[in-house]
Order: sequence, then C-alpha cells, then structure tokens
Amino acid sequence: MAGTRALLRQCPLLLPQNRHGTAYEGFVTAQGRNFHIRILLPVDLQLKNARLECSWRLKRILHGYRHILKQRLQSCPDLVSFMVELKTVLEIALKNTQDLHIPRPPEYYSCLVRDLEILGWNRVAYVDTGLTTVKLKAEDSCGRQHLITLKLNAKYPTEPPDCLVDFPVPFAVSWMPQNSLIDIYNQFLAALESLKEFWDALDEIDGKTWVLEPENPTRSTTSRRIAIGNSVSVNIEVDPRHPNMLPECYFLGADHEVNPLRTKLNNNMHLWDPEISLLQNLRELLGIDFPSRAVLEKSDFAKDCGICYAYRLEGSAPDHVCDDPRCGQPFHQACLYEWLQGLPTSRQSFNVIFGECPYCNK
Repeated sequence: MAGTRALLRQCPLLLPQNRHGTAYEGFVTAQGRNFHIRILLPVDLQLKNARLECSWRLKRILHGYRHILKQRLQSCPDLVSFMVELKTVLEIALKNTQDLHIPRPPEYYSCLVRDLEILGWNRVAYVDTGLTTVKLKAEDSCGRQHLITLKLNAKYPTEPPDCLVDFPVPFAVSWMPQNSLIDIYNQFLAALESLKEFWDALDEIDGKTWVLEPENPTRSTTSRRIAIGNSVSVNIEVDPRHPNMLPECYFLGADHEVNPLRTKLNNNMHLWDPEISLLQNLRELLGIDFPSRAVLEKSDFAKDCGICYAYRLEGSAPDHVCDDPRCGQPFHQACLYEWLQGLPTSRQSFNVIFGECPYCNK
C-alpha cells in the first residue's frame, strides 16, 4: 500500500490495472506534457523483466536513451524509483529535442572545439555531426574503461551539459559559467575513484564465482545472484557507498538447504570484517567456498525449469525449488505461479499461493 501511495505521488496519472500490481497504465508527465505509457511486470514484480509500452511519439523521443532506461530497469529497486529515473531521462530528452531546433551561435562551436582540444582528443570516444552529443572515455585506477555522455544545449557554456553515466549512484555536476569540459571530466574521474571499492568487490565476485543473474551486469547494477550448489544460491544487494559492509542477503533454494545458511549468517554477523573483501567475508561467515562456474557446470546444478523445460526465462534462471529433499526440482517463479493458479487444489492467501509440486506432487 505504501508503495502504491508513493507511486501516486510521483505519477498520479499512472494507475494499477489489476489487483496483483503487475500492470500499470496511464500517463507520465514531463515539461507540462502527458505521454501515454503501459508497464507490464512479471508475477515476481522484478523490474529487470518488465516490459514498457508507449506511444510512438514517446518512443521517438526516448530512442537515443533506450540503453540508459534498460540499465535503470536493472538497477532500480522498485517501480517508484524507476518512474523517477524515467521522468528525469524524459526531461533531458525533451530538452535536447527542443534544443535541436535552436540554432547555435558561432561562439558555441568555437568554445566547444577549444574545450575538446584542451581536454585532448584521445579522451573523446564520440562526437555527433551536429556537435550536440559528446562521449568521453576514462580509465579508473584499476584499468576499467568508463564512458560519460554529454548532451550540450544551445546555451553552453553558460549552462552545463546533461551528463549520463553508468553509475549505481546519481552523478551531479558542479558547474559555473566559466567552467569547461575539463572540469566535468575531472569530476567524472573523482566519481570513478569514489566507486572503486564497489566495483572491486563486484569484479571479484564476477571473476571468482558463478553469477547466475544478471547475465551481463552493467556498472550500475548493485545486485548479484551467486550459485552455491545443489540448486542453492544467494542474492546479494551491495550498497555502492558502503561496499565493504554486510550486504542484504536473500537465499534461494529448498528450505532444508538454505535454512542452515541463514542460521550461519545470523549467528556470524558480528564477525564481519570491513577490512577484508566482501567475498572473503561471505565465505567465512557462511563457512563455504563459492564454487566456480567451471566446477558447477560439470555438476547437475543448472537444471532446467520443471515446467517450461528451459533454463532461462526472459533472462532469469529457476529460483524456486521443491522443498522435498528427494525431489529438489527447480522452477521459475513465473512458471510456478501460473501452474499453481491453474490447479483447483491450490489456495491463495494474499500474495502467497500454496499447492502441489508439479514434479513430485508433494
């Protein structure tokens, strides 16, 4: 209910279309204009598997921002956060669309070219033919490559460009009329270093464990679902500002497999040491060594869903397992929910549905 109220405050014209909260339709407002939009969520309400449908006019305005919106779907914790991001991106897109029709004075081009020359062309990854969009590349102290996209309006340098980055936190630019692109670039480099420990922690996890989801994480993604074994995994949500602190952990698997892990984590929380890496802390608290992808692929870990007979459904691996130790068949939550809804013997209490395992009938 609280989430619905927050959504109504942000987007009063966007309304739920069913009692499950999996479909929303209405309008998103930006610069005094209303744009029709429809959002379809899977039954598990995971934004990463959501689908956006909109009018051709809105689709055309957001055409150059599709990759950014996809990243935001991957990283936003809830629909309210995503709608805030969508409105921000839409405001930028509308402003840039309007700016395309405003003729730039000669001073705009001379100032921009001068700034690029001072910055160095070796740092420029892309410039469009109209000199309105610039992509700059940078390398952090660990050798990771990053891009910042600058959308310049006709009043540059009096007004700062809009900056789009693949960060897990907002990137706000400090700007004065006398500033130049080198000032933005230096702030970009400082922001990269402030996120170094966050990316170090996730790079270690990506390199030394089998990450089930997301398949291709971006630099803004803060969660990882890590395989443990025997259809057991843990989903962690890392705080980008405090990456060395204990992350939110959610275990997935049969109860008899995950309950001992939950108990270990709760009993050993006080042993968390922010001086060692996040992965090493998880190993010591849980008393396990996360197996690598190469080891697990040789085992029977990557079982297909017992309903759709596929491993990945819209990018998601099976995340629900039959609690019977003799069965242990995994299922996609969406498949299981749809299956149980169709059984006359199933019963539902609020948003929880109870029924028999499709595989062993327990």
